[in-house]
Amino acid sequence: MKLALIIDDYLPDSTRVGAKMFHDLALELISMGHNVTVITPAVGQAKKVTEQSVEGVRVWRFSSGPIKDVGKVTRALNETLLSFKAWSAIKENVNEHTFDGVIYYSPSIFFGGLVNKIKKHCKCPSYLVLRDLFPQWVIDAGMIKKGSLIEKYFKFFEHRSYKVANTIGLMSEKNIEVFKQSNRDKYPIEVLRNWADVKPVIAEGAATSFRSQLQLQNKIIYFYGGNIGHAQDMANLMRLAKNMQLCTQAHFLFIGQGDEVELINQLAEQWNLKNYTYLPSVNQNEFKKVLAEVDVGLFSLSAEHTAHNFPGKLLGYMVQSLPILGSVNSGNDLKMLVNSNQAGYITINGDDEQLLKDAVSLYESASLRKKVGSNAYELLKDEFSVTSIAKNLVSKLKQVK
Repeated sequence: MKLALIIDDYLPDSTRVGAKMFHDLALELISMGHNVTVITPAVGQAKKVTEQSVEGVRVWRFSSGPIKDVGKVTRALNETLLSFKAWSAIKENVNEHTFDGVIYYSPSIFFGGLVNKIKKHCKCPSYLVLRDLFPQWVIDAGMIKKGSLIEKYFKFFEHRSYKVANTIGLMSEKNIEVFKQSNRDKYPIEVLRNWADVKPVIAEGAATSFRSQLQLQNKIIYFYGGNIGHAQDMANLMRLAKNMQLCTQAHFLFIGQGDEVELINQLAEQWNLKNYTYLPSVNQNEFKKVLAEVDVGLFSLSAEHTAHNFPGKLLGYMVQSLPILGSVNSGNDLKMLVNSNQAGYITINGDDEQLLKDAVSLYESASLRKKVGSNAYELLKDEFSVTSIAKNLVSKLKQVK
């Protein structure tokens, strides 16, 4: 099949989980014999559209204003224009034979217009990989008011994105429940897990190790990598770092960008944390090398969430056989999935005492870290293989035709 993959962020410069997932998917689809074109925005690009190859994946980059790490108004405006700018840039390259199917990714809700244009020109089906229920999570976080004009604005684009999908894939059974509760219209939905390439990265030699560069050679590193924002409730993990100061060999390393970077650095200074390091985002190759050298994979979801997300960063941890440690909102089925498979320790956000106990258990036993990390890798192979996901997506698209 000739497939268009549409996402608002892509490699090689992005460190976001969605970008890595779509790249893994593109490579897998190509290995299966499919023809893949990724369509994604490029900030500050002079030409309307450029074509490049990223590890053998053809990428069309269309010119766009910034949509990451900018003010809310600027971001909303530029995201609103994504479909318009994308179609204006690529339409001369699209005819009825260009694509046999479209796979597009949300949390961006603004690609509905572009998908609709491609479907009409190519007479092909589409699949929405829905990872975030936006704008619901920003309502949960108190960032916008329910029933407000801005909510209605976002809802318009959200439903437009849903309506052009022949199938919508959500992360879990709980997410499907929440989706049904908030959407009166009936959409074709199914569970589609997050995914990852299951081949781990081998750690670098001591001379080039990031541990050496940061002088963390003998530390047990609790690592968080990814978006650092309201949805994650990063203060939750900072309290854990504070509570573990007596564990002198433990060190907390956070890498990423987002609107709570200032908060976590302020807390580190306020609490005089010596067991904490923050670094801005690095490219995916560097990120993989870091994952190969840390000991525990951290994550956090805000207690205010009503949606039940599966953070994609967990897959990166699982690939490297890292034990998972973190907390979720009440009712999130991720807790049962990970805990029942002994792939990590997940608590309900707010139970700082239990989170600390779990963190100390992993700190005190290298054999426990190894055992739980091995279980995490087995869970990855069973539930989150990119190969099985790619086959499912192609099958769904072919069924429509």
